[in-house]
Amino acid sequence: MKSRDIAIVGICLAIGAILRFVANMFPGAIVGNPVIALYCLAIILIRPTLKEAVGIGLVAGVVSMLISHSIFPPANLISEPLGALTCAAVYGLVARLPLGPAATTFIATCVSGFSFVLIAMAVMLASIVAVPTGTVTGFFLAVLPIVLITAAFNAVVTQVLFFPAQRMYVR
Repeated sequence: MKSRDIAIVGICLAIGAILRFVANMFPGAIVGNPVIALYCLAIILIRPTLKEAVGIGLVAGVVSMLISHSIFPPANLISEPLGALTCAAVYGLVARLPLGPAATTFIATCVSGFSFVLIAMAVMLASIVAVPTGTVTGFFLAVLPIVLITAAFNAVVTQVLFFPAQRMYVR
């Protein structure tokens, strides 16, 4: 990866982290995850290898873990690399579609979000306190719309930012 590409990834992750940190100040509000939206934008712009995409996701996971108010922040260390890997792989397939960035970001956010939820559920089940099965099912059903709404929001953000970002990247 060129230094210019690394700078773009760094800027996108920094902007995403700041926006997520600010969004965390408003509890209860369902907002997109700008870290995912912006690392997807960076991956779509620079087209890294799959290994580089996992590295981007790992950095995003560390950033997300540090500023997260979620049930199990370390799950970001797995979910974000999976989302970034998905983003790189999917965009390679849909790059020529007009809504390719939106579709890619939607799928990547779903992979990241649902892997996070599954890890959190596994931690709940493995906890010392017994968790009834209905509680785990209820938890999954409660977060299902949150993940889908976040994925839709991220898809719109990435699609809207793609064309101006692409023009700036080409320069």
